[in-house]
Amino acid sequence: MLKDLNIVEFADETASNSPAPGGGSIAALNAAMAASLLAMVGNLTVGKKKYMEFSPRAEEIAKACAEYKDKFVDAIDKDANSFNGVMDAMKMPKETEEEKAARSEKIQKEYKIAIEVPLSLGMGVTDLYPYAKELAENGNANAITDVAVALINIKAAAEGAFLNVKINLNSLKDEAYRKSLEEKMAKTLDEVNVNHEEIMGIVDEKLR
Repeated sequence: MLKDLNIVEFADETASNSPAPGGGSIAALNAAMAASLLAMVGNLTVGKKKYMEFSPRAEEIAKACAEYKDKFVDAIDKDANSFNGVMDAMKMPKETEEEKAARSEKIQKEYKIAIEVPLSLGMGVTDLYPYAKELAENGNANAITDVAVALINIKAAAEGAFLNVKINLNSLKDEAYRKSLEEKMAKTLDEVNVNHEEIMGIVDEKLR
């Protein structure tokens, strides 16, 4: 399991000639780190005299973000394994017309399954934005730059995950499905940019 490797081992495996972990797994790691940072800011706010009124909510946010962290850590391995079905389908026999048709159908099906992993990650990581905004506005001001780094990682996770989706969409023959996902990703990335700028604005104000 990639998630069980230490940092050095994970970096070494990423740098090797193995195709996984690749960009998709790194996007999942970005998402996990964003959630971890937000959980940390929440925990650094809980119980502090200056933030007693917000403390109960900060505790809720810390717990929620810790759960997201676990979910995104699991996605590191899910992404690394998501293409296995496609690879297996490509090994199917293709001697007869029937075999070629079955193989092609299976490949198309497995591509859609593989796409769901990074698609889900790219859309799911945006769930962190409301927590990031609350922490930027009301959390421990000494950790405001940690919120900013979390925002950078959210954006990287979404953009990285969707790039993985796009390259696999190129292999799909289902144009309606492809167009639907392209529109969904474009809408999500618009939301990413809006949230990123808005919350970074709050961070910049706090840093002045």
